[in-house]
Amino acid sequence: MPNSPERPHVLQLPAWFEIGSLVVLTLILVADLLLVVKRPHVPSFRESTLWVVFYVALALIFALLMYLLGDAEHAGQFIAGWLTEYSLSIDNLFVFVIIMARFAVPKKLQQEVLMVGIILALIFRGIFILLGAQLIENFSWIFYIFGVWLVYTAYQQAFVEHDDDKENLIVRILRKRVKISDDYDGIKIRTVIGGHRVFTPILFVFIAIGTTDLLFALDSIPAIFGITQSPFIVFTANVFALMGLRQLYFLLGGLLERLEYLKYGIAFILAFIGVKLVLHAMHVNELPFINGGEPIEWAPEISTWMSLGVIVAAMAVATVASVIKANVDAKRRGHTLMEEVPHFTDDDAR
Repeated sequence: MPNSPERPHVLQLPAWFEIGSLVVLTLILVADLLLVVKRPHVPSFRESTLWVVFYVALALIFALLMYLLGDAEHAGQFIAGWLTEYSLSIDNLFVFVIIMARFAVPKKLQQEVLMVGIILALIFRGIFILLGAQLIENFSWIFYIFGVWLVYTAYQQAFVEHDDDKENLIVRILRKRVKISDDYDGIKIRTVIGGHRVFTPILFVFIAIGTTDLLFALDSIPAIFGITQSPFIVFTANVFALMGLRQLYFLLGGLLERLEYLKYGIAFILAFIGVKLVLHAMHVNELPFINGGEPIEWAPEISTWMSLGVIVAAMAVATVASVIKANVDAKRRGHTLMEEVPHFTDDDAR
């Protein structure tokens, strides 16, 4: 019989902290949702900045509490997981920008649409977290699959050109089978025109956003399970990454489209975590046709702190390089970068 591989230590935090954290995070998300519903508007640059800073500070405070109540290793896992999910969420924003432009979503409706997208992302990721945790608990070889999938996704991200003008398959089918109005009616999915009930374009937007969230969940959950196997850390890192995403969308404005090299930084992170997962799978190997079902002792385990360093460095280099290139390109056209970036919070957008 092959020796049973050692399972990674799972952090045991006080029950009151875990329950209290989930309650507080839920209340914050509900409050954010109510703010959007009761006061739909385009956030100002200052408002967006304050909210983003608030959510980042909240995540860092949460990491500090994990360190004080748990240990440095798991606090580091949370930070690494949060940064990974945050970078993938920013990548998600790129697609949201394309969707908003493609369906000509009015600026005053974009907050509500983004909030729906964030809620859908939380639901999909919550489902995949539960499934992923069960798979990891029962099948250690799932790390091989997760690892290969992330390396493949990294290749797609970096080297495969995606046709941004290609419409979602479901949307194309619906266009042929249902009546759609030309104009929006708030965020109502259906409206009345000439005495007949018809769907509004917001239906297409929600479908496009939802399918995008689903696809990103397929990448993000394996990625964070490559950093930690604690479902609590996985879930909270995802929640913190998604909180403030709506405000970040308005804060960055048109600058999002200028972060040309960001996709390479994200691809590098995915590839790195993919390799880390494969190495971990080798280290805890139980597959009988690999090394006789025995763990592969020479396979190194990449530490949490090395992972954190790689993630921070990759995002920093990609972001700085993107901003430098965007600024150089703007100067060649005789402008500054800020002059060329149309910000969503200009006075005419109010």
